[in-house]
Amino acid sequence: MTYQHLDSTTVQVSGESAEPGLTRRGAAFAREALSRYGLLAGFLILWQVASRSGWVSPSVLPPLDTIASALWNGIASGALVDDIAISLQRSGIAFAAAVVLGIPLGLFMGQIAAVERALDPILQLFRQTSALALYPVFILLLGLGETSKIFVIFWATLFPVLLATIGGVKEVDRKLIEMARTYGATPLAVFRRVILPASVPSIFVGLRLSATTALLLLIAAEMIGANKGLGFQVMNAQYNFQIPLMFASIFLLAGLGLVANFILVALQNRLCRWAAPVR
Repeated sequence: MTYQHLDSTTVQVSGESAEPGLTRRGAAFAREALSRYGLLAGFLILWQVASRSGWVSPSVLPPLDTIASALWNGIASGALVDDIAISLQRSGIAFAAAVVLGIPLGLFMGQIAAVERALDPILQLFRQTSALALYPVFILLLGLGETSKIFVIFWATLFPVLLATIGGVKEVDRKLIEMARTYGATPLAVFRRVILPASVPSIFVGLRLSATTALLLLIAAEMIGANKGLGFQVMNAQYNFQIPLMFASIFLLAGLGLVANFILVALQNRLCRWAAPVR
């Protein structure tokens, strides 16, 4: 009887202690969510209330539920799906080309000072020249088709990943390199085991900047001489005064940027487990 009484008491105490623990975790999660997304939620609520209450003209700033309805209708009809597909194709090809060229070139330039000194002036000149300013030149050279649109996005996305890679290689602790050489590591082993892993966080910073730049240039490229894409849809909806559809396309572009950033952050946290998690 005594043992049964003790067991029942223990179970009761454990159950009682579990409830406050769950409550504390829930409260901590709520505080974290509020501190992180509270301002955004407040902004969206203010937008909805201001538009519905007539504080601002609904024809200029439609309510969020009207924008959501336009977004749903565009996706359900397939019109926005085609625009999303062609925009992802253009930005994806340009981003992939920038990664394939920028990361190897950055790793090469970061290790060989003579090559960096020779190429840095022309890279800085090209980097400081706006890609939008060069877009007419690309159209003259490549035509008004897909090639010029993809190339202007590639041009703008190349430099963030290239310069971030060069900076990541140059910031590697030289003591680690010397230590690896002291223990007999070959140049290839030093690169694989020391330089490349230490450069990965900086490379991902460049990738995230390049992904954002790709979407920004995508909008500009599709507003000139395009008949498909989210950038074209923004301009076309504005010309036809389809303001809810215009905002729906803008929110889609923002969503694509958030998804791309989330994927890159998750990949960085997985590959750089020794570093502090990126949020």
